[in-house]
Amino acid sequence: MNNSPLPTTTLKPIRRIAISTGGGDAPGLNAVIRAVVLAALQRGWECFGIREGFNGILRPDRFPVDGVFKISKDQVRGISHLGGTMLGTTNHGNPMRFVMRNPDGSEYEVDRTDDIIQHLRQMQVDALICVGGDGTLTIAHALHQRGLAQGLRVIGVPKTIDNDLDKTYTTFGFDTAVAFATDCIDRLHSTAESHRRIMVVEVMGRYAGWIALHAGMASTAHAILIPEIPYDIEQVAKKVHARTKAGRHYSIVVVAEGARAKDGQRVLEEQAQLGGVERLGGIGEQLVRQLEALTGKEARAVVLGHLLRGGSPTSFDRLSALRFGAAAVRALDQGFSGIMISLAFPNVEYVNLDEVAGRMKAVPLDGDTLQTGRDIGICFGD
Repeated sequence: MNNSPLPTTTLKPIRRIAISTGGGDAPGLNAVIRAVVLAALQRGWECFGIREGFNGILRPDRFPVDGVFKISKDQVRGISHLGGTMLGTTNHGNPMRFVMRNPDGSEYEVDRTDDIIQHLRQMQVDALICVGGDGTLTIAHALHQRGLAQGLRVIGVPKTIDNDLDKTYTTFGFDTAVAFATDCIDRLHSTAESHRRIMVVEVMGRYAGWIALHAGMASTAHAILIPEIPYDIEQVAKKVHARTKAGRHYSIVVVAEGARAKDGQRVLEEQAQLGGVERLGGIGEQLVRQLEALTGKEARAVVLGHLLRGGSPTSFDRLSALRFGAAAVRALDQGFSGIMISLAFPNVEYVNLDEVAGRMKAVPLDGDTLQTGRDIGICFGD
């Protein structure tokens, strides 16, 4: 999977490392933390946790005492099956675009990447493991570029339930999200059929439709709408009409939150704030209104939303997370910095962070899974 030389270091031996979890939470984060801590302790290293991404360093007003704390073996005992992250996380507080306030209340952005490096080096932390999605890995790349000269190594661990990170087959949390979504959609079949309704199920997927595609196909949805394929609502209505004509008086439509019509934009719940990103939401209700008007059938929207992030990780995600965490420590022990841990069956590999930062893995339109959906008659709105 890796096509370029991996960056190594000749710095002094590691004694202390730190770990942070950033972005949205995902099932499996605690398993990564446990693996990192135990693998570090096996090597005689100390391991520190940074609270809420990098807020534990950058927000002393929020964490006046233990923003960065030493993690013991006892603290990670029995946490692999737990959802969430013992360190906390945040979608805000990007150190490269950190929001500050003027005395008059107005806001502006500053780059505080160097503050993180300085703080960790003052603590004699030799290496940092950043667990997160595209935003966090972009930050990790910047920390590696600026921090290496000051003695700080950086390793990235991919995390997103959306499965849209490049250079890795999958990320932990995705399997759990798909399994939960599949179960929910399975349950909706019976209620939709009982009431002869159209059920529109909105799932996460800002830029890529992996969850919608996999959960929709696994639960035998009749239409699946993803960001990679701009849809024509008339085609979805046509699918509903065809089912009705065949004596099937209900339909299941699964839609990723970032899907958009051929002649439209993504549906926003909230515009981006300073230092943040736009919040998607509402496409499910929009489709309900459109499909009711076009088909004359009653329709309902179900938004799974953050339910997909919660709960205990599947066994696959637990094992993947443990492998990612242990591999991150192993990479540091081998002298690497500026790399991301990647899952390339059957093994884990290392790839350069600069090959990952700012890149996205979209659903391939010629891929086997999508082609399978077309072969079995699923409507993709095109």
